[in-house]
Amino acid sequence: MKTSHCILMSTLVLAAGGAGAQTNITVYGSMDLGIVHESGGPKAAGWTVQSGVEAGSRLGFKGTENLGGGLQALFVLESGIAGDTGGSRPGGLAFGRQSLVGLSGGFGTIKLGRQFNLLTYALMDVDPFGGGHEGAYSNIMFSDFRTSNGVYYTTPTMQGFKASLTYAPGETPGNSKAKRETGLALEYQRGPLFAVFAHRNLEDATGSSRNKVSFAGATYQVGAFKGALGYAVNKDPAMAMDSRDLIVGATCEHGPSTYLVSWIQHKDRSILDQDANQAAIGYTFALSKRTDLYSSYSRINNKNGAPFTVGNAIEVGSGKRGFAAGINHKF
Repeated sequence: MKTSHCILMSTLVLAAGGAGAQTNITVYGSMDLGIVHESGGPKAAGWTVQSGVEAGSRLGFKGTENLGGGLQALFVLESGIAGDTGGSRPGGLAFGRQSLVGLSGGFGTIKLGRQFNLLTYALMDVDPFGGGHEGAYSNIMFSDFRTSNGVYYTTPTMQGFKASLTYAPGETPGNSKAKRETGLALEYQRGPLFAVFAHRNLEDATGSSRNKVSFAGATYQVGAFKGALGYAVNKDPAMAMDSRDLIVGATCEHGPSTYLVSWIQHKDRSILDQDANQAAIGYTFALSKRTDLYSSYSRINNKNGAPFTVGNAIEVGSGKRGFAAGINHKF
């Protein structure tokens, strides 16, 4: 017992010393839990408690180290939390949201690991709901959020412009094309205007076909009002996929209140002709800088058997109508 106590005390002392030396490490996270009602369709779940309605619940660690000459090392480890059950997300991965290490300096930033792909960043920046709530763009648009095994490069911002590149080998033995991913994005931010173009190529499991998605969007701020407009093209010959998506929306801030609205049109150009559209409204009330209450409602109109359901930042949903109300606390 004395030996065990000595080992434990030694470990705690070493851990405390390491933590003191790493003053640039930040522990952060959020806990989002909401009450959701899904209806419209035979598989609609009715009333449920869900974690990550407005934004995914998470626990993260990030830090930087100054290496001199303007060079910094950086890392991010971010774990998704299913706050309603205590489980891990996505897919039960320990750090499934982000896990990366990199260097930044005058040349820009280069990172290795897993993070949101460039299309996800672009869509979240344009979508008035930020990719969350019951009006999330992913309900009927692009919903492949992250890239693993990636190399990511972002240039410094010059005259309001910034470019990013992604390359992720598929890591399939004997087939260098299979599951390979490449992407690029160009952003412009000047005053009230934000504009972005993003493109992704993803090879299939055999390397013989490629899913191509392109998105262009912009937001413009006028006082408390911000309008948003975006357009996406999604093609995948192997999956007989050929669609065009239009998103229009706005946010308006009034004191601690923020009002959100969006409309998304999905035009299916394949032989299935499965068009759809989604209309959504939302409201958030900031109790503080770190805590807000929220509510949102969305409805999808499917045509010719289109399979889309109303979900949110984490859940894919089970019905054509969805209502949510909850609380999100950041720490």
